[in-house]
Amino acid sequence: MNDLLLIPIAVLYLIVVSLLFTYGVNFFYLTILGLRKVKEKRQPQTGDWPHVTVQLPIYNERYVAERLVKAAAAFDYPPDKIEIQVLDDSTDDTIQIVSRLVRQLSAAGKDVVHIHRRDRTGYKAGALANGMVHSKGEFLVIFDADFIPGRDFLRRTIPAFQDSEVAFVQTRWGHVNREYSFLTLLQSIAIDAHFMIEQAARYFGGYWFNFNGTAGVWRKTAIEQAGGWKADTLTEDLDLSYRAFLNGWRAVYMRDVEVPAELPVAFSAYRRQQNRWARGSLECAYNLIPQVWRQPISLAHKIEASLHLTGYGVHLLLFALSLLYPLIISLVQEYAGLLSLFGLAAFFNLTAFAPTLFFLAAQKQLGPHWWRKIPTILFITVLGTGMMLNTTRAAIQAFGNGNRQFERTPKFGIQEKGETWLQKQYQLKLDPIVFFELFFAVFNFRTMVNGFEAGNWVVAIYAGIFGAGLLFAAGISVAQELGRWRASVSRPAVN
Repeated sequence: MNDLLLIPIAVLYLIVVSLLFTYGVNFFYLTILGLRKVKEKRQPQTGDWPHVTVQLPIYNERYVAERLVKAAAAFDYPPDKIEIQVLDDSTDDTIQIVSRLVRQLSAAGKDVVHIHRRDRTGYKAGALANGMVHSKGEFLVIFDADFIPGRDFLRRTIPAFQDSEVAFVQTRWGHVNREYSFLTLLQSIAIDAHFMIEQAARYFGGYWFNFNGTAGVWRKTAIEQAGGWKADTLTEDLDLSYRAFLNGWRAVYMRDVEVPAELPVAFSAYRRQQNRWARGSLECAYNLIPQVWRQPISLAHKIEASLHLTGYGVHLLLFALSLLYPLIISLVQEYAGLLSLFGLAAFFNLTAFAPTLFFLAAQKQLGPHWWRKIPTILFITVLGTGMMLNTTRAAIQAFGNGNRQFERTPKFGIQEKGETWLQKQYQLKLDPIVFFELFFAVFNFRTMVNGFEAGNWVVAIYAGIFGAGLLFAAGISVAQELGRWRASVSRPAVN
């Protein structure tokens, strides 16, 4: 290898590993904070209950729209103080399904309106902003189509707004189809870690955290003061949350209030969801981090906010590491003296397993049989590395000034094992990225073999994990596509 490449490759490798080490240490820190036994204080409502507007943004949700609207209509809240807005941007028969149900609920005395837009200007952010203009409530309650809130949701969350500085309340996501498949189980464990540990840790530690786009409540004046809903990123929820904090507002996270939701059963839908979240988060990081560092807050708060906004950057670092590993193997063979230096850097890589502890801590908080999930939790690390190309594409889209189109995550109303979704509408085609994933899976497996041959076990193990993750992502995509094709040729589509 050319000597001129030695220093830049070594420096780049050390930078990547050091950044991964930083994120790993932060995972440990958040886990410690999230495990604290903090008693969540709840003040009873004093005085009259305020007027609220429940906003249900939907787009082509024929399988779950009725379930959502009925759940909202069942809230145990003073009927003269609640309004329901179905913010419907649909282009299919969801319009008729919702319209019929709204008429029935209106006839039964419910204050419910069906607001149908003929265009999706601003996508979800546009729908929420349009609904807010016509809303009666001083608080806006938001649920995505795949959520099923309990009857007592409002009575448990609204009292938090007696503190006039609270902009929003976020609750914890649950899962109606956790056990449906291995894929939904993996997703549920990852989401549990976010809500049981990460969100709780940021809240308990006094750091900024985000509204998750659903299963929460906003004070209308806070939205207005923060500049309103904006569609210039694909994560309008994260964007608005930080703008509210930048304007001096506070927020409350209620870990003990759970709202069940449907997890994506198709890997193509999960991939799309992760792409949107990653791209939107990186867009928010670009827009908001400079503002965060200009704020008169502590250095710790600035660092924590930056790590939060750039969380998906871990996947980018892993992809960079996978490209550097073959060069590192070659360097160590050519320059034996570098072995100790790269060995020290490899030690830093061990923090990559910090998320495993993160996931374990969440399951321990949720129930007594958390140890049974250890094998599945170990595999989540593999799934995470398998999404590195998906996030890399999202980063290219985020900073490449490409078309910013909000692509919904299809829902099929799947809750029980044995239910089928392969013949339902809203199917997504096979994503061509699987061919790149297969290529890089082979690339990493080759690196693994070279690593073992060179005696570099650490690199070999990590490369093997990368290859397994990419192979899993591509393999399940292809397998589901074949299943969908077989179902389509054997029986007609299910309505």
